[in-house]
Amino acid sequence: MSEQEKETEKKTTQRTVIKSTEMDSKFKYEVSKIPGAERIMLCFQCGTCTADCPVARFSETYRPRQIMRMTQLGLKNRVLSSDVIWLCAACFTCVDHCPQDVEIAAVLRALRNLAVEEGYMPMVFKELASSVQATGLAYRIPELRLKKREEVGLPPLPKTNIDDVAKLFEAVGFFKKIERKEEKS
Repeated sequence: MSEQEKETEKKTTQRTVIKSTEMDSKFKYEVSKIPGAERIMLCFQCGTCTADCPVARFSETYRPRQIMRMTQLGLKNRVLSSDVIWLCAACFTCVDHCPQDVEIAAVLRALRNLAVEEGYMPMVFKELASSVQATGLAYRIPELRLKKREEVGLPPLPKTNIDDVAKLFEAVGFFKKIERKEEKS
């Protein structure tokens, strides 16, 4: 085992001390008021969500059970500032197998929404949103690809309505929320 692998293993097996000052006893209630996340307090930590999760199989850090527990404990800042909450593929495997019918995917969606409200969002999603705002598409389509489509006889891609996209971003105040956090940093 290389030194880097040993260091990674050490980091993943180390326990982090939870300080009482980090705990927000109202956080789980705040989350439970969000549609889809109402049943979060019914989670009894059986681990079925993590055992069945296709993302958890290939990730050393993504553990839905751990996210649920941290939320129940009120570790608001740890949960919302974590990049791990953005790894959920929304495949609903966890929901299908949960013995308590906790909508884990909905809880994660709620946590991501709260994270954005607090100004936390991984850069990749900010860049994706900027692309949607500028082009109406998640990714900019290179001119070469457009020409290639034409050469092989494919129809042109549908036109996007950037004005409608801009109205949507404005209505939800998306970029104001992101800018607010960047000013704090």
